[in-house]
This record gives sequence, C-alpha cells and structure tokens, in this order.
Amino acid sequence: MIRTSKLAASIQPSATIAAGAKARQLRAAGVKVYDFSLGEPDFDTPKHICDAAEAAARGGQTHYTPTAGTAEVKAAIVRWYKRLYGYEFGPENVIVSNGAKHSLHNALAAVVGPGEEVVIPSPYWVSYSDLVAMTGATPVLVHTTAASGFKMSPAQLTAALTPRTRVLMLNSPCNPTGTVYSRAEIEALVTALPEDVAILSDEIYEQLTYGTASPTCVATLKPGLKDRVITVSGASKSYAMTGWRMGWCIAPAAVVKAMDTIQSQETSCPSSVSQAALIAALDGPQECVAEMRKEFAGRRELTLDLLGAIPGLKLPNPEGAFYAFFDVSSYFGKTFGGKPVTDSLSFCTALLEQAHVNLVPGSAFGAEGFARMSFATGRPTIEAGLAKLREWLAGAE
Repeated sequence: MIRTSKLAASIQPSATIAAGAKARQLRAAGVKVYDFSLGEPDFDTPKHICDAAEAAARGGQTHYTPTAGTAEVKAAIVRWYKRLYGYEFGPENVIVSNGAKHSLHNALAAVVGPGEEVVIPSPYWVSYSDLVAMTGATPVLVHTTAASGFKMSPAQLTAALTPRTRVLMLNSPCNPTGTVYSRAEIEALVTALPEDVAILSDEIYEQLTYGTASPTCVATLKPGLKDRVITVSGASKSYAMTGWRMGWCIAPAAVVKAMDTIQSQETSCPSSVSQAALIAALDGPQECVAEMRKEFAGRRELTLDLLGAIPGLKLPNPEGAFYAFFDVSSYFGKTFGGKPVTDSLSFCTALLEQAHVNLVPGSAFGAEGFARMSFATGRPTIEAGLAKLREWLAGAE
C-alpha cells in the first residue's frame, strides 16, 4: 500500500468543485438540479477568440513556449493594463500561468514559506488558505461582518500583523461576497501596512462591477507601490474562458523570475494555443465583455429581488463579481423533511438532496451562517431555482 503525504492529508478539496460534482452526480441519475455552485459564466467563449485559437493550432503554434509565456502574449498584457489603468511595466514583470489559481499558487510559493504568515480577510475564496498552507506558511484570517460590508478595517489589519507577516492577500471584487473596496479604502489599508509586507492582489473580477462601484488596480495607488504588489488576474471570468486556463501575474522582476523557475518544474509552460486566444481576448473587440457584464447586472437585480422576497434571509448587496452571499442562520435549528439543519453545511446538503438546489456553504469561505449562490447562469434557472428554494424553506418545522 502506498502512503499518501502529510501535505495531501492536510489539504481540503475545493468546496465549490465538490459542490459541482454532487450536482453532476444527481443529474447523471436523471434529477433536475438547479446548480448555483460554480463561479463559471454560462456564455460561450466569444467567436473571435476561438477563431484565433483555431488559426494558431492550424498554423503550427502547438509547441512549447517560453515558461513565462510568449513575447506576444506578454506584450498584449502590457498594452491591456496601459489602456485600462494607465499602468506601465515591462515584459520582465509578467508571467502567464495555467489559470489565476495557478498564478496565486506560484506567487505564494515564490515569496512565503514555513514560519511566515499571510493575512487574509474573511470571507475569502475557498482556495486561499490551503494555497498558503501548501507553502508551509500560516494563513491569518481576519473576520469581517455583513454590517461592515465584509470589509477589513485598517485597525483589524494592524491587529493581525506580527513580525512574521510577509503578505496581505486582497480580493476586490470579492468572491464570495461581491464586496468592492473603494480606492480610498484600499489606500487606508496600504497606509496601515508596513513597507516590508507585500500585497497579493487578486483582481480576477475587475471587469465585473455594478452601479457606482469600480475596481482598483492596487499597484497604481501611488508611485513606487508596484515594487510591493503582486497583481493576479486572468481571462476566465470576463471573457468566459474558464476552460482555457489563462491567468497571469504582474510583479517585480525578481518575483517573476522566481515564479518562472517554479513554473518550469511544474508545467513547463502555459498552453500555446490558449496564449494565442488570450491575445485575441485582450487586443480584440471588448463589446463582448460589456454585453456579458450587462447581462450579469440584470441577473444580479433579479437575484436580489427574488432572494429579498424570501422570509428569513438576510442579503448584503453585492457590488461586483457574480455571487449572492446571504445569511441563512435563521433556519438553523429547524427540520426539513425530517432532517435537522444546524449549520451552513447541513443546510446546503439538505437543500440539494430534497429540493435539488445547489448552493455552497458559507463555512467553506470562513463565514458560518451564510450560503453562496452564483448567478452566472440563465434567468430561467435563477427564477425556477429560487422558487424551489422558497418552497423548501416554507416547509421548515
């Protein structure tokens, strides 16, 4: 018998992927499931992006590329940031990886290790704490509340800092809460941060904000800050390219070089064909992004209206991404179909088994008492699924 490692035993499976797998099992058994678990746009990748990938494959671009990405894809990323934010940097500051999650892993592996700490505001994306733990470093979770808009204050940040703190991880717009920090709020956090602490800014949802909310590229806040910031983003959410696995980091050259070395031993390089697709996404027409954002905004309003009409649910207003993160704790202690509900996991498990509505428990994000719903799916599914949720909740005993 082959023994598995202590590392493998210490890491939890992704809760969102696990929830999606449960839904697929039920569907395979012929059950109609209303699946709101995965953070994946239901749109197809825009045609001009697919055409570029096909042309690259037919043109022989199917070989290894440089580990950090081709010169062409790096140049496209440089141009994109200059257009969006006026942020200027060189190709030596860019590395392309197999999705933003891979970028986060490599960035953490490059800058932290055993005995060091990474501060993470909670609720947080399910993978953050385990990605930190895989380096041997310790995640330090800072609890935020719905009353604060799920935003960490400078005082909370200061209280979490120790001599072992090496990185602050930020995610705005945030998964799972939809929270968007204002520029002034991020500036206040940066001011409270010692200059020897780096900032790992996950900006993957930067093109998905609503109303008056707007994203902030943290590295552009003030001159010289980019020397302390690692920016992570990717094509999955804004360009409906989840399966293409295209993420990137922008960081000081020494950090990119360290990530390049790590990546060379992990995956050799990102997909050559996907890199060609990414160039088309970044340099091509952007109307597709605006159209998807408009549809997400409409689905957000529909979701807020329908959830807001269900008794007992408390729903903060998400300003970005495509998630509703709502308080279900008023139903704890009740029984559904003979099954007691005591926490967010038992709530979501019973909901899926009995009403076939799939949400992700808030405990997976460090926020017991909540559930996360992705509204990156069609309006008929949202309407029917939330009708099922309301009907199921009405049967509480």
